[in-house]
Amino acid sequence: MGGRSGAGAGSWGGPPHEELLARAVVRTGGIDAQDRARLREAAAHAAGNGTPLRELIDAYLGALCRTCAPSAGGAGGGCAVSVPVPAQVLGPVREVAVTLTEGYEAAHRAAIRREEEIRQAFLDELLHGAGDLGRMAEQAHRIGFRFAGPHRVAVARAEAPFSAADPATRYVEEAMASGYGAGESLVAAKDGMLVCICAGSGASAAEHFAEHVRRSLARHPRIAVSRPRPGANGVVRCYREARETLDLAHRLAVSGAVIHASDLLVFQVLGRDRAAITDLVATVLGGLERARGGPGPLLHTLTAYFDSGCTNTVTARRLGLSVRTVAYRMARVRTLTGYDPTNPDQRYTLQTATLGARLLNWPALPLQPSD
Repeated sequence: MGGRSGAGAGSWGGPPHEELLARAVVRTGGIDAQDRARLREAAAHAAGNGTPLRELIDAYLGALCRTCAPSAGGAGGGCAVSVPVPAQVLGPVREVAVTLTEGYEAAHRAAIRREEEIRQAFLDELLHGAGDLGRMAEQAHRIGFRFAGPHRVAVARAEAPFSAADPATRYVEEAMASGYGAGESLVAAKDGMLVCICAGSGASAAEHFAEHVRRSLARHPRIAVSRPRPGANGVVRCYREARETLDLAHRLAVSGAVIHASDLLVFQVLGRDRAAITDLVATVLGGLERARGGPGPLLHTLTAYFDSGCTNTVTARRLGLSVRTVAYRMARVRTLTGYDPTNPDQRYTLQTATLGARLLNWPALPLQPSD
């Protein structure tokens, strides 16, 4: 055999190319189990070193060409070893290429699984909020995630729960990885939802995440985006805020596939003291229960009135009513509640109570007094 190793497999953990390939070519039955094991080991070692697959196969097949190159004094272009006819040569060559590819791909898949496990463990510990910051900083560095600075968190929920292996999750992960540099975003499935931690205070990464989720196979997804906050504890608060925003949007029947926490901030503030908002709704709007047909129609008109900028004309157009009907209902609200929606001093109290009614889903659900 030739002593030349070229881009020899010895540097990848396998035998020299010339030795392995010469035996494969000379043997008409192809390579044996031991040869395959050594090839897979060399391929796995190459994958671990980051050697491209094309370079690995080129090096092995190049060694075959060198082994079977015509000898300097050979008549008629003879080989340095006893070589079978060309048709018999193709089988062993194919086996070498296929075995190298199998070993390389197996090592690549194993590396991907290890990285996914590390990323999932990091995200779980980070969002749990009780991990060791020093260890998490090391993990963040290992997976290439930028831990410092502000972050936003976007959370997606769909008809079918998200999982680590489903096509929708894969699609979004790959789309975000290709669209942003390392450390800019971290996507993983958690508790049936898809979570994206976005570095920076801007909303562009979260918006791209939402767009990719809508383009994925997930059916009827809804996405909530938190406000930005700094540090590890800020990520935890962002995650909780995004989840609460999703739940709140569901209770309020908010339209739209993407909901920003800042858009529902007033409801979050009101919801922090449920007893107080319940008392406010009962005190300010309780009189509407005396209306013919119940409080629903008047409350619906009042909500539309505030959403329309307190203009009867716009309110009538939105509700498909006449302006006269809207004016009559506003007068009934004033009579039954004692609060005048056209009076700036009383409007704020009435509008806050109306928002509280939406938050509590009243009158569909009865009020539950704190005492």
